[in-house]
Amino acid sequence: MRGGESSGQTTVPAVQGQAKAGQPTAAAESAPSHENRQRREKSASTRYALSRPAERLYAALDLGTNNCRLLIASPSKPGRFRVVDAFSRIVRLGEGLSANGRLGEAAMDRALGALAICAQKLEGKTFSGMQLIATEACRSAANGEDFLTRVKKETGLALTIIDRQTEARLAVAGCSSLVGRDTDGLVLFDIGGGSSEIALVDLTKKRTGRLADHIVAWTSLPVGVVSIAERFGGRDVTPENFEAMVANVSDLLRGFEGANSLKHVSAGDRFHLLGTSGTVTTLAGVHLGLRRYDRRRVDGLWLDREHVDSMIERILGWSFDQRKANPCIGEERADLVLAGCAILEAIRRQWPSERLRVADRGLREGMLSEMMARDGVWRRKRFHAAARAS
Repeated sequence: MRGGESSGQTTVPAVQGQAKAGQPTAAAESAPSHENRQRREKSASTRYALSRPAERLYAALDLGTNNCRLLIASPSKPGRFRVVDAFSRIVRLGEGLSANGRLGEAAMDRALGALAICAQKLEGKTFSGMQLIATEACRSAANGEDFLTRVKKETGLALTIIDRQTEARLAVAGCSSLVGRDTDGLVLFDIGGGSSEIALVDLTKKRTGRLADHIVAWTSLPVGVVSIAERFGGRDVTPENFEAMVANVSDLLRGFEGANSLKHVSAGDRFHLLGTSGTVTTLAGVHLGLRRYDRRRVDGLWLDREHVDSMIERILGWSFDQRKANPCIGEERADLVLAGCAILEAIRRQWPSERLRVADRGLREGMLSEMMARDGVWRRKRFHAAARAS
C-alpha cells in the first residue's frame, strides 16, 4: 500500500471541534477577499453533481508548499472518472521555509483551516480508496512531521509525506490522457511551490496502458515558485533579476544525469513539453485573454513557442499591480508568477520544443487514476456491471 493510501472500504467519521467551512483562521485574509473565496468554495461544492448510491467513491488530497487541494471522484468511462466534489485553496504553507527551515505558525494555521474544510467534505462518506499526501514543505521542514501530527489531532486527517520519485510518478499518471498516440517523447514538469518535478517519457517502444511505465529519467529540483520568489524577490522583478532566476534553475538542471535521455526524439515533431502547474495554466489564461479563469478552456491547450515567449515577455513587463489586476493571476499569485516563468524558461532552454501542452491536473488525478486502476474498476465486465446498476 502506497504512502497515505487506504485500501478497502473506508468510512470517514465526524471530527469534533472541526472548523466550519470558510471560517477564518488566525491568518485570515481581508474580509472582501475572504467572502469571495467563500462564494467560490460554495459554488465549487454545488457545481458537481451528487454521487449516486451505487457509485464507488475515491478521494485524493494534496497538501503542497503553496496549495491545499482535494478531489472526490467516482469512476466513469474506462480510464476516466467523474468529479463529485472538489476543493482548492492557496495556503502558502512553505512561506519563509527557505529562510529558516521550519513551517511558520501563520502558515500552519492557514493550512489547518483549509484541511478542516477538506475533513468536512470527507466526513460521513464511504470510500473505496483514499490517499492523503503532503509534499515538499512538510518533506523538508524540520517540524514537518510534528505539523502532520497536529493535523491528525485537530482534523482527523492522516497525511503521509511522499518522496520526490513518487511525486514525479503521480504527476505523470495524472496527465496520461493528454498524451496522444502520435507522441514519441515528452518532458513532463510540475512546477510546485517548494520543488519542481521533471520526468522524461519515451514512447518509441511498445506502449502500455500506464504512461508512468515509460519514464526513462526523472529529477526533482529543490526550487519552486515560493522558494525562488523569496530568494530573488517576486514583487518587483527586472529583466536582469529574471535572468538570475533562470540561471539559478539552469545550474540545477545541468546536474541532471538523465537530461539527454530523449535526445533521439527531441529534435522531431513528435516531441513536446507538458506542463502541470499554476504557472502554465496562468500563462494559458493570459494568452486566451480570459476575464475569469476557465479550466475547460485551459486544460489540454497547446501553446506554440512564440506564444510562450510572448506571454513571459508580457508578464515580465507588467508591474506588480498590473499582475495583481489580471484575473488569471490575482493577488495570491502576483508575486509568484514570474518565479514560475523563470523555472519554465530554464526547462525550455534545456529541452527546446516548438509545442507546450497545458495541463490543469496533477497529483490528485494521478492518485485517483492509480487507485481506480488498482481496484480494476475499468475492467470490461466490472465496468458494464456498474453501468447497468446505475
